[in-house]
Amino acid sequence: MKPGLKPDAGNGRLRKGKKMAAEKTQAEFRAEARFQRISPQKARLVLNLIKGLDAQQALDTLSFTRKRIAPVVRKVLTSAIDNARYLSDDRGLDLDVDRLFVKTAIANEGPRMKRIRPAPMGRAFHYQRRLTHIIVTVAERAAEQPKPAGKAAKKAKTAA
Repeated sequence: MKPGLKPDAGNGRLRKGKKMAAEKTQAEFRAEARFQRISPQKARLVLNLIKGLDAQQALDTLSFTRKRIAPVVRKVLTSAIDNARYLSDDRGLDLDVDRLFVKTAIANEGPRMKRIRPAPMGRAFHYQRRLTHIIVTVAERAAEQPKPAGKAAKKAKTAA
C-alpha cells in the first residue's frame, strides 16, 4: 500500500488520509413490537406517515389515522419515548423530551404462517399470513443555531 493512503470503508478503494469532521453522536432510544398480525406493506403505510416528525406530532397523527395497525404503532412510539425518559435519567443524560423526533420507523418481515384454502373440485389453494416486526427509534433533535438575518448575513457569506 502506498504511504499516505488508507483503505476506504466499504468499497476497498484507497483514499487520501483527511481528517474527518467529528460527528456528534446522538443518543437513540428504540422500542419494538414483534410478531404483529399484519403484512409489512400495510404497516409501512402508517410508519411512513410519522418518519421525521416530532414525537408529539407523530402521536397526534397516529391518533387520527384510521388503519388497524395505528394503535399498535402509537403504543410502540409511546414506549420508545418512555424508554428515552427512563434511560436518560438512568445514564445521567440531559434529555429534553419535547425535542424528541422519530428518527426511524421500520416494518421488517417476520415469519410467515402457511395456510390452505379449500378450492373447487377437491383442490386446495395455498396462501401465507405475513407477520411484522415494528421498530421505532426516537432521538433528540439538535439545537438549532440562530442564523444571522438581513444584509449582514449576505456580506458574511460572500466574504467567506
